Amino acid sequence: MATLILVRHGRSTANTSGVLAGRTPEIALDERGAAQAAALPARLADVPLAAAVSSPLQRCRETLRPLLDARPDLPLHVEDRINECDYGDWSGRKLAELNDEPLMEVVQAHASAAAFPGGESMRAMQNRAVEAVRDWNARIEAEHGEDACYVMCSHGDIVKSLVADALGLHLDLFQRLHVDPCSVTVIRYTRLRPFLLRLGDTGDFAGFAPRERPGDAGAAEVGGGAGAP
Repeated sequence: MATLILVRHGRSTANTSGVLAGRTPEIALDERGAAQAAALPARLADVPLAAAVSSPLQRCRETLRPLLDARPDLPLHVEDRINECDYGDWSGRKLAELNDEPLMEVVQAHASAAAFPGGESMRAMQNRAVEAVRDWNARIEAEHGEDACYVMCSHGDIVKSLVADALGLHLDLFQRLHVDPCSVTVIRYTRLRPFLLRLGDTGDFAGFAPRERPGDAGAAEVGGGAGAP
């Protein structure tokens, strides 16, 4: 079956301000996120791509724009089922204040039981994303052959939940995974099992250096999703 190249969107203004963006409209890439997106065409230059699939949110479309500009014949499809998790009443709130919510402990340790007030459950999020990928795998293979590759740009929690599914991990374990902004995760699907070929690959190891503690200068960047470390 097809090979899926999963890209988490580049760093956004919500990431740097420590806000759980969710589906809040008009969340754009920040300056660093735009630079990450601009580097994506070169990172994928050697990979023939059959299609590009994007979450409907602005930050994902902006991440794919340089790739689409570099490959004008690459078709873009918008897929609602890989939209960000609907965090409901949590959307737009500071992650620092959400850490004091009792539900956050459930999100971290027992994600399969977590449902966001006014939003969706994490189980529903994973189910729709997995269904979307299975449908796209079948479509890409039917139209381009079993060796075809396609790129899909989505969000941190979506990418992690798809990796958990591919590895046969229970959703309660998916918070053990981490994907940085504009990182590339690759899953090759076969008739019997998926194979995880890359996880959160940025080609940059600077992120493994010790981070400044909260309150220190330059310590503003936050990851993404309700499970960000």
